[in-house]
Amino acid sequence: MRVSHAGSAVSAVFDDPNLVSCAGLAPVMALAQRCGLHALVATLLTLRGPGGVNAVLKVPALIAGMVAGADSIDDMDLLRHGGMRRLFTGIRAPSTLGTFLRTFTFGHVRQLDAIAAGFLTRLARSTPLLPGAQTVTYVDIDDTIRQTHGYAKQGVGYGYSGVKGLNALIATVSTPLAAPVIAATRLRKGSANSARGAARLVADALITARAAGAGGSDSDGLVLLRADSAFYGHDTIATARRHGARFSVTARMTATVQAAISRIPDTTWTPIRYTDAVWDEEGQCWISDAEVAETPFTAFTSRRKAEHISARLVVRRVTRLNPRNTQRGSTGSTGSGESVGQAVEQAVLFETYRYHAFFTDSTLPLLQADTTHRKHAIVEQVIADLKNGPLAHLPSGKFDANAAWLVLAAIAFNLTRAAGCLASTKSTSLHARATTGTLRAQLINLPARLARSGRRLVLHLPEQWPWQDAFDALFSAATCPPTAPGTRP
Repeated sequence: MRVSHAGSAVSAVFDDPNLVSCAGLAPVMALAQRCGLHALVATLLTLRGPGGVNAVLKVPALIAGMVAGADSIDDMDLLRHGGMRRLFTGIRAPSTLGTFLRTFTFGHVRQLDAIAAGFLTRLARSTPLLPGAQTVTYVDIDDTIRQTHGYAKQGVGYGYSGVKGLNALIATVSTPLAAPVIAATRLRKGSANSARGAARLVADALITARAAGAGGSDSDGLVLLRADSAFYGHDTIATARRHGARFSVTARMTATVQAAISRIPDTTWTPIRYTDAVWDEEGQCWISDAEVAETPFTAFTSRRKAEHISARLVVRRVTRLNPRNTQRGSTGSTGSGESVGQAVEQAVLFETYRYHAFFTDSTLPLLQADTTHRKHAIVEQVIADLKNGPLAHLPSGKFDANAAWLVLAAIAFNLTRAAGCLASTKSTSLHARATTGTLRAQLINLPARLARSGRRLVLHLPEQWPWQDAFDALFSAATCPPTAPGTRP
């Protein structure tokens, strides 16, 4: 492709007051208003003081900016160009929105959490956001470090990754038919342990998931909590059980876990071939074959007996490509009561194979349980999506302002995902599972010229837009007259 005119024959002038660069915000914010975002803010958020007034306008403005791609407070200025004031009301300057964020306290952030949970519930009722949730729902939890720079930000520290920043804990909800949405978030200081506050977040996420339809009205569907070994602890697993959910959590390779693995008979291992190869960090190679087995296991036996949890230990093993040399010792006795021969045999076993175990009480068959647990990595895609959008920065020096920014980013993510579901047509479901970056490029950051015709505001969009059908489906669904409660538009 080449420029059609010489450089001297082309000029650029910013002089059209009727152009907008993100026409897709119109149906998206119409969907937000229709699902009660403004009403939730007016009811639940109790900010006071000069900077906290008009929250019912400022919260949607921040969310709209994030949906359009803003990843800092200054980027909110993209809402004030061209004909945006004709298309929307209540637009605020970035400095006003920054002052508003700095008025948040921890209690106000928790109110914002309640708004996010209620809004997700309403989105799930109004759009096909979580199809199949009444049968099978997955709740995934993970944390990430958002790198920061400088010394002015409150709560900054060095976490498990050695990166200086703040720690964001995120819980997502998905189904076999639906891409994940964010059920709960929590911002923590950078040096926080991964499991800190996880039990409370799991409780919030499960309550929100139930309200959004997980498990069905009779709670007889499967709701499965999935997590990695950082969350292998009594409090997290007990919380899942207390809220009627199953769990599938990667087990740490403790002495008791290793002993349980060594007692698995060699005849019980079942070969499994993955549909997609898996990258192995230790071996630095792709693997596509493994064996799985399971054994009964009781975890947390160091706690009082009433807090012991008995379930299945599902183990996957892969042959080491370069097994390390092991010297066999003579028979005798060890301090733990095992013979030296048994200890050496166990050592040889772990030198020959690499083991990955997870602790679960799900009733899924062995191979399906293994496949389902490995799909927990879907939460990493959500984290990457957030970091490619509003979570590219934590823009304020005040911790509570950044905590509010994280919750607003989650609301914007869910709203964008719901818009993608409405944009999916019978011919393609691309936008129902696309990343928010793709949705922004194809449906939201769409240029348009505003015009009046018959007392109606008309958006003139580019002809031959490749995703016109998807935009039309979104626009029609988001702006059509409301339907009866409990039904989809």
